[in-house]
Amino acid sequence: MTDVIRGITEADWPQVAALEAGAYAGTPLTEGEAGLRSRASAGTSFVLDLDGRVAGYVLALPYPMFGCPDLTRPERTAHRSPNLHLHDLVIGAPLRRRGLGSRLVRHLTHAAGARGHRTISLVAVAGKEAFWRANGYRPHPEARLPAGYGDDAVYMSARVAAGAHRRAG
Repeated sequence: MTDVIRGITEADWPQVAALEAGAYAGTPLTEGEAGLRSRASAGTSFVLDLDGRVAGYVLALPYPMFGCPDLTRPERTAHRSPNLHLHDLVIGAPLRRRGLGSRLVRHLTHAAGARGHRTISLVAVAGKEAFWRANGYRPHPEARLPAGYGDDAVYMSARVAAGAHRRAG
């Protein structure tokens, strides 16, 4: 098996949308392809390509600290911010718990550092707060979140270490 983390191409979007639909089935968190596309920035959104198929993805975009996209509509504003918001990370069900999600997080962190971002924020949903804590993120209970993220959603952030772009991902 060969895997590579690479930028998202036009041909990847149907597979990205299918992974998202599978990961969030039965929840109000599913956004569909248009919503996902609107939250992907070049240079900070990637797929995990496993033998030519998309096995996972991470979508991130510059966004002001303590803010997050509204899940009910596509993003229409391009923000400039020292903060990068990790909007979504999904690994296909059969490949979970193999360190691939953490690998995507490291890759994104290096890309964020290379682009000059100082922090990465996210909203932990569906009970994933422990995963994000294990990857160096800390909660901000004071942050107000839109209702669409769910009652157990937690806003979290991590600093991007100086020189993060120089280490291999």
